[in-house]
Amino acid sequence: MTAEAPATDTSVMRALRRIRMPQKQRNRELGLLLFALAINGAAVALVQLGAKGAIDPSFLYYSGGLGVLALALHIVLRFVAHDADPFVVPIATVLTGLGLAMIYRIDIEIDSEGWAAASTRQIVWAAIAIAAAIAVVLLLRNYRVLFRYTYVSGFIGVALLLLPFVPGLGTNQNADVWVRLGFFSFQPGELAKLALAIFFAGYLVRTRESLTSVGKKFLGITWPRARDLGPILVVWLISLGIIVLQRDLGTGLLIFGMFVAMLYVATGKTGWVLLGVGLAVAGAVAASQVLTYVGWRFANWLDAFNPDIIDRTGGSYQLVQGIFGLAHGGLLGTGLGQGRPSITPLAQSDYIFPSLGEEIGLIGVFAILCLYMVFTSRGLRVGVAGQDDFGKLLATGLSFTIALQVFIMVGGVTRVIPLTGLTTPFLAAGGSSLVANWIIVALILRISDAVRNQPRVVIG
Repeated sequence: MTAEAPATDTSVMRALRRIRMPQKQRNRELGLLLFALAINGAAVALVQLGAKGAIDPSFLYYSGGLGVLALALHIVLRFVAHDADPFVVPIATVLTGLGLAMIYRIDIEIDSEGWAAASTRQIVWAAIAIAAAIAVVLLLRNYRVLFRYTYVSGFIGVALLLLPFVPGLGTNQNADVWVRLGFFSFQPGELAKLALAIFFAGYLVRTRESLTSVGKKFLGITWPRARDLGPILVVWLISLGIIVLQRDLGTGLLIFGMFVAMLYVATGKTGWVLLGVGLAVAGAVAASQVLTYVGWRFANWLDAFNPDIIDRTGGSYQLVQGIFGLAHGGLLGTGLGQGRPSITPLAQSDYIFPSLGEEIGLIGVFAILCLYMVFTSRGLRVGVAGQDDFGKLLATGLSFTIALQVFIMVGGVTRVIPLTGLTTPFLAAGGSSLVANWIIVALILRISDAVRNQPRVVIG
């Protein structure tokens, strides 16, 4: 008993010192989170004043409930992950709140109320998403256990992608990406990207030695050997399968882009990136020639203002209306609640970015893009700082997924690239995307906390 007392006392004293130490990261997060909640509340109030001429406290209460959940996540982090990155939660909170305010604004314009209103459903999904993030932070005490389930995650990811083809589950919408379970429907592809990110990270940790083998050097760049092209070709074929079978160009590009980015981080070889870009371009061009719906997306992109293309079914009317909305907003915007975003079809989901651009202007959407940039940079910073190979790849892959999704959607609605069927992270109406993105937030928080606590732990 006497021999064990000093060790026990030492461990107790260490715990007490840790409790008494000021949690600078969490205090910084709290300040930013309160500022984010103030912005969200002001956005909803301005929408009501602009569209209704008066403040309706009921919706403010509902949106305030999301603030309570965000604060609950903050409190959980103080106890179980006090060294987690302090910027991730406030950024996700303000983006979710701004998206909710714009969805609510469009509901006001089209006189949609109750459960039929997209904003009502978005509040419920946002609550589920933040609760899911809290659950992940509490239950996943050590993210490295995910490394054990590398191939299980890969199987789950592929199974989720195939779920819409199960008889009785698919909804037969424009793209075969939706599944209906009872009274609600969701996109399994949003959860599939999380499972595939875990699979890609674990797989690349196990096989990176063979993938980094020296190949032939051409034009100053070392290219991979032909025998090592199997993984990237398999993922490329899976992406093409998604585009052909599910008619989902966005998810196919997203999954392939995520794998190429993680492959580059794992190997450090520029040749893999150039090869990946070449395969993506070749696949897109081939799909535009073979698949009618992909060819129409390219035609809408290249000749959007042609009256014949605007007026045809599946034409560029939606794209043109979104561009006109952005032009109407100008530099400063019309003001929240004072534009006409509902003229654009799917203004709450696919075209949430032009809807915001019309009412908060170029300066406002640039601020939103800066928030995405900071979010991505924090995730990449976690990956660079960590010495755990699996965590580095997972954090990088998840962060790059958010960045690539933003680029694909913003580039599509602004006619920089052909439009695809993805959602803008955190902003757009859609429960599946919101839940998946908040789980990404939770995983980045867990990895960042582990990097600061145990920076020398290495796996693989």
